[in-house]
Amino acid sequence: MRIADKFAELENKREKALIAYVCAGDPSIEATKEIVHALVKGGADIIELGLPFSDPVADGPTIQAASTRALAAGMNPDLYFEMAASIKENVPLVCMTYYNLIYKRGIEKYAKDCAESGITGIIVPDLPAEESDELHAACRKNGVDLIFLITPVTTESRIKNTIGRTSGFVYIVSRLGVTGERVDVADSTKNILERIHTDVPKAVGFGISNKQQAAEVIKAGADAVIVGSAFVNIIASGSDVNERIEKLASKLKESCRE
Repeated sequence: MRIADKFAELENKREKALIAYVCAGDPSIEATKEIVHALVKGGADIIELGLPFSDPVADGPTIQAASTRALAAGMNPDLYFEMAASIKENVPLVCMTYYNLIYKRGIEKYAKDCAESGITGIIVPDLPAEESDELHAACRKNGVDLIFLITPVTTESRIKNTIGRTSGFVYIVSRLGVTGERVDVADSTKNILERIHTDVPKAVGFGISNKQQAAEVIKAGADAVIVGSAFVNIIASGSDVNERIEKLASKLKESCRE
């Protein structure tokens, strides 16, 4: 399923989107597929499927640890695409990874592999829109959305340029720093939502971990909330993982319906 189709479906139902992150291969490929199923069963609308990298500069300790576990378990790009192709959930799958892995595999090949395995979007935190010509062209050729990040300190000119390059949704970083659970929603989140004027859906991530935070972000004007570390912490605990994942997704999705 394409990302645009999912947002259109949700708009018809007057709902916002829950985008859930999981690190592929943590703790194993089979476990990841079960976790994705639990997320979708709980109400996740889009799955952000992380391809682990040894130096995930945008991620905090929780997702760094997940990446380390996945790499130690043997996850690599070949297995990642095989696993993505085996996931049959009726939601868009989005790859979140770093540019080194894309460049090493070959930009055209990477975009093609995404399309052939059912990945409909790519997020690359360490690739600025201004330097994305080659990957942008490859994604367009293969029908894959390329999703860029906008932060609280992104200038007006760069916001305009980034929005012009983004499809699927624009990833709005809620605060400065790395990923991880927080206890509040920063004022910068509300300010940046007011600064962004686009028809591309606005998805807010970094620090959202509970229903109240999700509701606050949506009230501020977001079309979607992105939650990662809260799910990854459950996976790391190893206790009743699928049940707790589904329950948290269900609670978060309630905010998207309200």
